[in-house]
Amino acid sequence: MADAPLTPDLLLRAYALGVFPMAESRDAPDVHWVDPRRRGVFPLHSFHISSSLSAAILRKDYQIRTDTAFSAVVAACADRPETWINAPLFALYDALHQRGHAHALEVWDGPALIGGVYGVTLGAAFFGESMFSRRSNASKIALAWLVHRLRAGGFTLFDTQFLTPHLASLGAVEITRADYHAKLGHALQGAASFAPSNYQPDAYSVAQRSTHTS
Repeated sequence: MADAPLTPDLLLRAYALGVFPMAESRDAPDVHWVDPRRRGVFPLHSFHISSSLSAAILRKDYQIRTDTAFSAVVAACADRPETWINAPLFALYDALHQRGHAHALEVWDGPALIGGVYGVTLGAAFFGESMFSRRSNASKIALAWLVHRLRAGGFTLFDTQFLTPHLASLGAVEITRADYHAKLGHALQGAASFAPSNYQPDAYSVAQRSTHTS
């Protein structure tokens, strides 16, 4: 796979095998494949919503949209001093989005895109790639609405790749590579939808989604 040309089909094959691409920097011409010994995942039934995040969700001083500005979300995720998203990966994620295999959840304040998260879907697996925030709590709000949507759509695996303190505070955990591949194999046998039929979420139901407290 290392010598094969990087295409959308190869990228999907890589995700199905449990590996994902990263570039050394935005200007790097190539990508490398990553298969961590320990993997970060969000158990979809134990996303932790603190009282402060619940309050932020319920303020409703934002709007949630999906897939209306996919490229802008990816660009915003890459808009930082150091990023692993180079030009080839940007183009590949755009291609996967056109195929229906990559999606973005966006947080808007009027005409301003203030937060969001994007990822790749395959079977009942959602591979979270990156998120950004231009206002306090915007990325947390995006994740809360995303988890609610993934649950409604029948997803069984939310892969965060690595576990960070930020993700851990929201309920993400770290599992072994073997456990991850078992969960991935199960998810790939399933079917899920990022746009479930008759799905009409509201801020109250999203804010109450937590089943884990600390």
